[in-house]
Amino acid sequence: MKFLIIQTAFIGDVVLSLPLAQVLKRQYPSSRVDFLCIPQTSELLKGNPYIDRVIVYDKHSGDKSFLGLLRINRKLKTDEYNYVFGVQRFLRTTLISYFIRKVRSVSYKNSSWSFLYSETVNYQNKHEILRVLDLLKPLGINENKIIRPELFPSDEDRSRVDEIFRGLNIREKNELVCIAPGSVWFTKRFPKGKFISLLNLCEKEKFKVALIGGSKDAALCDEIIKTTTHNEVYSFAGKLSLLQSAELIRRSSVLVTNDSAPLHIANAVGTKVIALFGSTVKDFGFYPAGDNDKVFEINGLACRPCTNHGKNSCRIKSFDCMNLIKEEDIRSEIVKSI
Repeated sequence: MKFLIIQTAFIGDVVLSLPLAQVLKRQYPSSRVDFLCIPQTSELLKGNPYIDRVIVYDKHSGDKSFLGLLRINRKLKTDEYNYVFGVQRFLRTTLISYFIRKVRSVSYKNSSWSFLYSETVNYQNKHEILRVLDLLKPLGINENKIIRPELFPSDEDRSRVDEIFRGLNIREKNELVCIAPGSVWFTKRFPKGKFISLLNLCEKEKFKVALIGGSKDAALCDEIIKTTTHNEVYSFAGKLSLLQSAELIRRSSVLVTNDSAPLHIANAVGTKVIALFGSTVKDFGFYPAGDNDKVFEINGLACRPCTNHGKNSCRIKSFDCMNLIKEEDIRSEIVKSI
C-alpha cells in the first residue's frame, strides 16, 4: 500500500496531522507513507520513522502558479498511490488530489470542491487530531481517542539544548519555563505589556525563562527582556530550529503560549501547556489535549469568537478577550506546574 498525506498549512497543522501517518504505519507496517508539505514545515518531519518520504511543495513562491500545481501533480502521478488524504480543505489540496488520478482520495464533506474526492467524511466539532483520524474511516479504521503526535529531534538537536542548559546553569526541568509570546495574528497574542507584567510577578520565583519563537518573534522577545524586571529571561527566538525548539520545550517544566504552533509542539513532546485564548475558542478543535493542560480564556463575551483564525486588530477596540485575563492567575498556574 502507498499513502500520500497532503498538509500544506502551517507548523501546528502539520503537527496535528502526524497521528494519521502513525496509525497508517501501525495498521500497514510494510506500507509506504509520503507527506506533502511546504518548506517551512518539512524540518518537523526529519527522522520520523512513520514517514518514508517528505515531498516539499513551495506553494508560496516557486510553485504557486497553476504551472507549479501541474508540476507537483506530474511528480506525484509516478508513485501510483493507493490513497491520498487531503487534510487541508482548500481548493489547491483538492486539485492536487484530483489530478493524480487512478487513486482513491479522501477529505471532508466541507472541503472546497469536495465532489472531486472519491470519498468524504464529516468535519465534526471535536479535537483536530480526531478530525484528521476520521479520514481513515473509508479504510475501515475507526480511532476514537486522541493519539499524541510524535517528533524526533536528532542527537545534534539534543546537543544544542545541552549547550543551552549548561550556559544557563540549568540541571532540572523545574528550573526552566518556556514562554512563546508570538503569533501571526494580533487577536491571538497576549499583549506584550501583560507578558512583561507576568514576568515581573515571577521575578522572585526560582526558575529561568526561555522565550521561544521564530525570527519574526525576535524583536518582540527582545523588547520583553529589555523591559521586565525579571533578570533570568533569555530569548531563543529565531536561534533554534523547529526540532531544537521542540527539545527545549520537552525539557522545560511548562510552556506558556498563545493559541499557536508551540502549543501543539508541547503536546507532542509531553510538556504541560498553559494556553492563552483570545479571539479563538476551544470549540474550534485546536485546544491543548494534555491531562494537566490549562486554558485561560474569558467566556461570555458577545464578541467572542470573532474569527476562526485571528485578526490584525480588535474590531470593538477593547480587546477584552485578552486584557481581562489576569497575570496573577497565570503566575499561580506556573508555580503549580514546576
